[in-house]
Amino acid sequence: MSEFISDIKLYWQPYVFSQIASLILLYFAWKNTRIARGMLSVVFFAAFVVNTLTAIKHPNAYLEYADQAIPVYSDFIHGWFSQHPIEIVLAIAAGQALIAIGMSLRGWLMRGACIGSILFLLSIAPLMVGSAFPFSITVSFAVWLVLRQDDGNYLWKKQSSHPVKK
Repeated sequence: MSEFISDIKLYWQPYVFSQIASLILLYFAWKNTRIARGMLSVVFFAAFVVNTLTAIKHPNAYLEYADQAIPVYSDFIHGWFSQHPIEIVLAIAAGQALIAIGMSLRGWLMRGACIGSILFLLSIAPLMVGSAFPFSITVSFAVWLVLRQDDGNYLWKKQSSHPVKK
């Protein structure tokens, strides 16, 4: 626990910003799922851009996540991941792009993006401070609210009073 606190102290500004952002996303998921979907689309698109550029220009930057991660993740990062960071991060970035697009679509594409984002966010939680834990748990819950409460229509269409058939 003391390592977690030390890591937060080291990265306190982005950590606090991430926690505030997660609470804002949670609020909008509760109050207006359309706004939350739009925000999630922007967040995942930004993550796609940042991860793509970083993977290409500075792939070894991702090895630093091992320092804050739980042991099994740390071992994976120092092991197989360290030999293939570009390929793995570009695959993750592609998934983030699909989630960003899917959040704006309708029906099963939107629901698939929600499920994919929940799985992704839960899978990065063990990176701890490297994923701004508990950011990913809070945002997973926000996405779950969107999945349950959104009308499932295109993001750019006026919200209907009747949900689209699933």
